[in-house]
Amino acid sequence: MVFLKNKWARFGIWTFLYVLIFVVWMCNGWMLLGIPVLFDLFITKYFSRYVLKYHRSARERSGMYNLVAEWIEAIVFAVVMASLIHIFVFQMFVIPSPSMEKSLLVGDYLYVSKVTYGPKMPNTPLSMPLVHNTMPFSEAGAKSYSEVIRRPYKRLAGLRPIERDDVVVFNFPAGDTVLLEDLNVTYYDVLRSYQRQLGAAQGRALLESRYTIVARPVDKRENYVKRCVGLPGDTICIVASLLYVNGLAQKEISGLQQVYRIVTSAPFSHVVLDNMGITINPEDYDRLTGEYWMPLTDVNVQKMRSASNVVSVEKIGSVSGDVFPNIGITGWTESDFGPLWIPSRGVTVTLTLDNLPLYERIIDVYEANDLEVRDGQIYINGAPANDYTFRMDYYWMMGDNRQNSADSRFWGFVPEDHIVGKASFVWLSLDKDKGLFDGKIRWNRMFRKIR
Repeated sequence: MVFLKNKWARFGIWTFLYVLIFVVWMCNGWMLLGIPVLFDLFITKYFSRYVLKYHRSARERSGMYNLVAEWIEAIVFAVVMASLIHIFVFQMFVIPSPSMEKSLLVGDYLYVSKVTYGPKMPNTPLSMPLVHNTMPFSEAGAKSYSEVIRRPYKRLAGLRPIERDDVVVFNFPAGDTVLLEDLNVTYYDVLRSYQRQLGAAQGRALLESRYTIVARPVDKRENYVKRCVGLPGDTICIVASLLYVNGLAQKEISGLQQVYRIVTSAPFSHVVLDNMGITINPEDYDRLTGEYWMPLTDVNVQKMRSASNVVSVEKIGSVSGDVFPNIGITGWTESDFGPLWIPSRGVTVTLTLDNLPLYERIIDVYEANDLEVRDGQIYINGAPANDYTFRMDYYWMMGDNRQNSADSRFWGFVPEDHIVGKASFVWLSLDKDKGLFDGKIRWNRMFRKIR
């Protein structure tokens, strides 16, 4: 401990940590300019001795000045430390929708590790600390950031790459454009709906007249959480709601749910459904026919089949055809989809007018090229193109509540620069339908590891 009291020893330790984190890990030589600051802080103390002389004397003379200064210093220190932890170490996230049930429940608070895959440096460093994209209590959607400075994508080294079936938090790819008057809908879905009714030009014009349309940078798009079921270079295919990756069925996931039609001779009591962990809406039950429509895990399917009041249990497949790439391919639905290859960095694909819808958004938006089609020929940055080499890795994300999840089946690939972190564990879980003294806190989910 005597060693740590030596100013040169403390200067050496802090300098080593500073260089390791801010120069080596961040790969930023400009951060070496911070070493003279550390030298002054521990060795010369010129700044504190001369520049802060008035500040120190004022604190000694005035108790009120000293009290205010202490509060300001504490708040600044707390905000700086919390911001650094938020950027480089972890982030908290709450589950807002049932798309991951029963793996994750609405009201689960997640610890999201940014160290696992490597923290992503902010694209918009000029922003309010600890605020995502809009100012709190702002009904007009006032931005919490400035785009005066925009930085290119950069990710620091992580502990490991994304693995198949990891639960991942990422920036919503289709959230680059939003409608401020209705943030619950996707701009592209609404635009397609208008254009189908009125045509391309009139549909876009009507949308622009009805809504305030705002573009958001990557790091300020809404956060989503899904399971990464497809890695770069994988081929995914969904047959009768069952997912296959590279020709093999997805490994068993205990929380995976499919929708079933349950015909009963008598309705279930809420106690029975609560004990099975099943939450349904009133519209999910038809009193005239005795039918339920429920998302169920394999375990709950077996419980339903053995219930005395159950007449039949039938899996319901989806018939929605409005899936990625939304145009150009017929026969794909939520339940029967693909096969589809997931792009990988450095791989070159042949481009045709038939497969262009699959890669159009990657080329044009995610990798910022000027893409157009003229007279049956594809042009990239003004030059004719018959192939394209991807500059980033891409992933395929799906919710465990398969027929109640807006995921990659609807908006496509997730670029690597959208990845936020790995959902590691649930640190708190609150049931929105329960009272404080009526089981609101789900104690059995506290600090549960996410698999």
